[in-house]
Order: sequence, then C-alpha cells, then structure tokens
Amino acid sequence: MERSYGMKVVVRTVLIAAALPALLAGCATNQVHKGTVIDRRLVGAIQPGVDNKDSVEKLLGRPSFDGAFTSNDWYYVSRDTNQLGFANPRVRKTTVLHVTFDAKGNVTSVNETGRELVMNVNPTKRNTPTLGRQKSFFEELFGNIGSVGSGGIGGSGTKP
Repeated sequence: MERSYGMKVVVRTVLIAAALPALLAGCATNQVHKGTVIDRRLVGAIQPGVDNKDSVEKLLGRPSFDGAFTSNDWYYVSRDTNQLGFANPRVRKTTVLHVTFDAKGNVTSVNETGRELVMNVNPTKRNTPTLGRQKSFFEELFGNIGSVGSGGIGGSGTKP
C-alpha cells in the first residue's frame, strides 16, 4: 500500500515538472520589431544638399511609404513591441524618419520623430446610439407576447 502511494507521488511530481515549463511558456515576453531597421550611423551620413533619392535609397532602402500628396516625402517607420503571454502587444518604441526632397530630388531635410506624433484614440463606449425608444432587456424579450396573430398594421385580424 505504501509503495503505491509513493509511486503516485512520483508520477504526480513528474507530471507537474513536465507541465510547468509549458505553462510558464505562455507567460514569456515576446519582443517584436516591425518596419524598417533604422541605423543611426547611416541616418547621420545623409546630408541635405549633397545626397539625393538614389543615395538615400542605397543607404536606407525603399521607404515604408511615400507622401500622400507628393513623392518628395519619404517616411521610414519602425516599431518595437512587447507582448506578455496572450495579452495585447504594447508599443515600446516608435520611430518615424521623414526625409524631404526638393523638385530635383535632392535632400532638403531629415527629421526623426517618435510616439509624440502618433494619435491615440480612446473610444467612449462600445455601443452605437440609435434613434427611437430605448427598451430594456426584458421589454425586448417579452415585448411581442400577445401580438402574434393579432391584427396589427397590414392585417385585419379577421378571415376573408
């Protein structure tokens, strides 16, 4: 009897030891980099009036996107996030590099910004307001009792 009890304890201990790493793996932090890898030395090498679109493309690669109204604005976007387990990822660092060119394609300015220009939208509620009378849950649930088969709009209630 004592032998089977000891065996149960050993089996239980082995199962817990095997399951523990799998459970802790869900709590691991996942660090992700998305977008362009911005090298500070390469960005520092870009000189307004000296470099042009071709030299910037050779240094940094194609931009993440061009300007909406002109192709003389190039944007390089980089974002680092942390995610703990199954929670939503949290932005740790955002970098936007804005390179501006003149009409001939020469660099006029290089600006770097971070999260301060990112717009944060906080919705107020998770429901859509509607016109008309607001009904409670029970009014919606029991509101049609007795109205089935009665002559309402479009029906006379009598047989022809």
